[in-house]
Amino acid sequence: MAVDFELGKAPSYRIATLVAKGKWSENIGRAELQKLRTWASENKLKTGKVIFRWRPDETLEVGLEAKGNARSTGGIRWRTLPATAVARVTFDPDLVSPRIVYHGLSDWLRWRKKDKEVKSVGSSREVYRGDPWTDKSAWKNTSVEIIVRR
Repeated sequence: MAVDFELGKAPSYRIATLVAKGKWSENIGRAELQKLRTWASENKLKTGKVIFRWRPDETLEVGLEAKGNARSTGGIRWRTLPATAVARVTFDPDLVSPRIVYHGLSDWLRWRKKDKEVKSVGSSREVYRGDPWTDKSAWKNTSVEIIVRR
């Protein structure tokens, strides 16, 4: 599997979110994602991508792309992530260590800044096509996006 970094544009996402608190572990966010899926199913919403974002306060924001309208309940909040420029890499975490990917992307962006191709670097997020714990194809196509300003 080839792993390559690219500059591109991410679409806007309308997501329902829940916050997972606690230290990092393999399963952080799993219960919150299941709660979001149950809530979306009960409200007959079409769901799409799953987005994980680490916030500055070191909590994990778990997002589920949803189409339709439903009332926010039980800590679930609607949020719109605007379309934005990103540096992106897609890889299989079973074949390539996420640590290497994050480190490589960080260094690659440092050089893009030196070359004045990128002005600034923002927060990162992981985007999956489905539930990474239950859908093997979603896990094998992990996409890491870092917001950039060109």
